[in-house]
Amino acid sequence: MSVPIMLIHELIAAAPLERTAAIPLFRQLYARLKDAILHGRLAPGARLPPTRELAQQLQVSRQTVLAAYEQLTAEGYLRGGVGQGTFVDAALPAARQEHTAAGAAPDLLRPLPARGAALATSMARVRHHQGELRTFRPSMPGLDLFPFETWRKLEAHHWRRRALPLGYGAAAGHAPLRELLCAYLNASRGVRCTPEQVIMTTGSQQALYLLAQLLLAPGDGVWLESPGYQGAAAPFEVAGARMCLVPVDEEGMDVAHAAARYPDAAMVFATPSHQLPLGVTMSLARRLELLRWAQAKRAWIVEDDYDSEYRYTGPPLASLQSLDRAGCVIYIGTFSKVLFPGLRLGYVVAPPALAGALAQAKAVVDRHSPIVPQAVLADFIRQGHFARHIRRTREAYAERRAAMLEALDQHLGGMLACGPSDAGLDLCLHFTGHGDEAQAVARAAAAGVEVRPLSYFAHPQAGPACAVPPGMLLGFSAFTPQQIRAGVAQLAQALKA
Repeated sequence: MSVPIMLIHELIAAAPLERTAAIPLFRQLYARLKDAILHGRLAPGARLPPTRELAQQLQVSRQTVLAAYEQLTAEGYLRGGVGQGTFVDAALPAARQEHTAAGAAPDLLRPLPARGAALATSMARVRHHQGELRTFRPSMPGLDLFPFETWRKLEAHHWRRRALPLGYGAAAGHAPLRELLCAYLNASRGVRCTPEQVIMTTGSQQALYLLAQLLLAPGDGVWLESPGYQGAAAPFEVAGARMCLVPVDEEGMDVAHAAARYPDAAMVFATPSHQLPLGVTMSLARRLELLRWAQAKRAWIVEDDYDSEYRYTGPPLASLQSLDRAGCVIYIGTFSKVLFPGLRLGYVVAPPALAGALAQAKAVVDRHSPIVPQAVLADFIRQGHFARHIRRTREAYAERRAAMLEALDQHLGGMLACGPSDAGLDLCLHFTGHGDEAQAVARAAAAGVEVRPLSYFAHPQAGPACAVPPGMLLGFSAFTPQQIRAGVAQLAQALKA
């Protein structure tokens, strides 16, 4: 069966060859013919026009047609030879012509299983930073303060030397970086560990996912602060855990409430140094109470110390892990807040008995985190740049925090009350009256100001005990004092309109 040359011409006319495109003409012709074969418009056994004849019709060189035919023959779509003609391979199964709208994607082949559906939807309620940076985007470091030129030179040095192992590395991460992290965490946070206990991860989110998959069985209970970080709930939900939502007061997570209602929980996720979004610090009495409960119940505590470097009324507080004597605290941290989020490096300090299994779990997910950024970060720490950057940003953020507190008091002192502001990158604000949170956030957005409602941080399953008073979270660390004053003035104008 010969294919009329006009049919080929019609197929090409439906998607004309682009003679000025970067893609070579033979690749374009190859793609058109391949698509026609796969969708049944050129049936198995059909004979294609001679190369010379088709070249004349399409006004391309014969070499263009030859190259397209040769590629299709090499991939098994065509067969034939000199003096025999060129045919669509008769061994190909007949394709059913599909009549779908132009550009429409096919439906999902089959429904996602429960675990797949959980993976696909678990982060849907988490708001990721998108678009141009606007005041007052929360939880963003001041990228204007980062020494990118120093980082560039350190990275260039490694590429010039080419001394790094560029094959596969250890699943736990770059050994020099893990050694330096141990020294830093011990000096700054009181974390007691050896390099063997440190596992580098692709941010703290991967750390939570690995711990959930490794340590939780379906139905296991997990204490979770509400309001709290919504990204933490996602990996636990994917693992099939039972969400045990715990209220937060001025002393942090209400341990007595959780122990009375969820005595059989297998894990606790807590932010003792600086709770998101309320900004409170867990009291020493609560910390000790939590440790006693976890030891008695043989439950894990995941301590998320995401922005502990930034405390403005004294030195950083010692970690919960530093008080642990039973090996129940798993300490996780990230460089997203102290350096920049795009670096995608975090870490876990695991109890010695857990470290090996966690490293193996990391290897299953992505073998290991990228080596070069880890090596650059190790140099950044070793040469003192990291300590200098923390000092510089802590001073700058303290100035920015003061500018925000002053501006809020000046413009919105009667409408909004500030929560604890002695640590972190954000400021929690509560309405002093009966403010409409949703309306306030909408007005702020219309005025070009990015704020996050406190209700966003409430878990969907949270009950009355975890009720969140109306308010907003404003970030100050990524903006200069001038930007902060202007942004607060805009926000005040919007809220008072």
